[in-house]
Amino acid sequence: MYARHSLVWLSAQGWQNCRDSVAPASHAALARWQQEDWPAIVRRADADAAEHEVCLGLALPPEPQSGHKVRLALRAPRAAVRRIRGPLAIDAVLASAPAHWQDALRVLAADVTRQNLAFGVYGSLALQALTGASYVGAASDIDLLFSPKTSSQLEAGVALLQHHAKNLPLDGEILFPSGLAVAWKEWLQASENRPRVLAKGDRGVQLSTMAALLASFVNPEHIACMN
Repeated sequence: MYARHSLVWLSAQGWQNCRDSVAPASHAALARWQQEDWPAIVRRADADAAEHEVCLGLALPPEPQSGHKVRLALRAPRAAVRRIRGPLAIDAVLASAPAHWQDALRVLAADVTRQNLAFGVYGSLALQALTGASYVGAASDIDLLFSPKTSSQLEAGVALLQHHAKNLPLDGEILFPSGLAVAWKEWLQASENRPRVLAKGDRGVQLSTMAALLASFVNPEHIACMN
């Protein structure tokens, strides 16, 4: 339920819990977030997090001069979560994207829909769409979370990412049914000679074989995408 990159809307008590977990200098930013009813984002759980807690994060807009982005690590009781949903669809961020990305993003969104693939947007572009603040800069990537249901969808989605990366600065992860996620560029570069990849879970990071990740599909059709 509380998967990484999910968007979480908190109750007033939840925001109070978050304020209690950060330095006073960040209280004004959290108060603004609460006032605007913007969501926090699920991050990897801290090692000492209790079962009743959800670990969240916020990235504030980059500072105008330095470009530095303040990131806040928060915690709140799960009982304080009013609503949760997955990352935004590509269509939902189009209007907030820089003009020079929009045409290529529109084509990507159409290809995703045509192939019935599950893609969500997180990171700077998603935050810009959610808040209206300026997050995307010249060096920003477009972070996509790809959630294939079968190995054939995996192969099709990675091919789609590789194709559209020629026109867009695409980055992001493949989320496997097991809940482990792998950077799609790392998956693409892996091979039978180097079959282990870095996999991120809700509570940690581990090395995993490509075969183990493929086996997490209920009905894996083939493993051609390993080659």
